[in-house]
Amino acid sequence: MAKAAKTAIKTKDQKAAADAKNWTKVIKSVRSPKTGAYTFKEAIIHKDKITEFLSAK
Repeated sequence: MAKAAKTAIKTKDQKAAADAKNWTKVIKSVRSPKTGAYTFKEAIIHKDKITEFLSAK
C-alpha cells in the first residue's frame, strides 16, 4: 500500500517539475531617482514574460 502512494506522489512531482521549468526568477536593478542608489526587484515570472519585465520601468 505504501508503494502505491509513493508512486502516486512521484508522478505528481514529475508533472509539477515539468511545469516549474517554465518559471524563472528574475532580478532587476533599479536606480532610485532621489538618492541614485540601486535597489533590486525580484520576481518569479513565466519565461514568456521576461522581456516585458526587464523592459518595464
